[in-house]
Amino acid sequence: MNSRTLRKDEAAAATELGYIFTFLLGVLLLTMFSLWAYEIETATRERWNENAIRSNLDDLAAAVERADEASRIGSVDYAEKVTWRLTEADETQMTIVLTDTSIELIDEGGTLDTNVSISGTGAGGHQGTVVLAGITSVWIVHSDGVTTLQYDRPQYQS
Repeated sequence: MNSRTLRKDEAAAATELGYIFTFLLGVLLLTMFSLWAYEIETATRERWNENAIRSNLDDLAAAVERADEASRIGSVDYAEKVTWRLTEADETQMTIVLTDTSIELIDEGGTLDTNVSISGTGAGGHQGTVVLAGITSVWIVHSDGVTTLQYDRPQYQS
């Protein structure tokens, strides 16, 4: 007859503990990799937004300078469409303000506030405010001695 007795075997328990610690180490390494990849993606997106906004403002400033140059010719009307490069930022919270010496971007919901200087050497003043929610272009218009920012192209009046 076979007699069985219980014996104290700790080898199996040590193996199981090794499996658990190996699993936890894998989870830790995957978590660290995920956080690292997320930080790289976030930094890339922020850099893209900053570069796109800077390029957009530079394009607007160049168009304002051309409108100022046209205003110095005399009684001239001038209009130019500037295409707005899309960003991943919340553009419903962004406003562009044209002043006599700068174009300012005001970001109500973040840290993308910036401005670009303009010469302000036109024959008239500068004014205008545009909220960027849902727009794909901004019009720079010089008419009646004032350079403005507008959503739509100016209409011909006979």
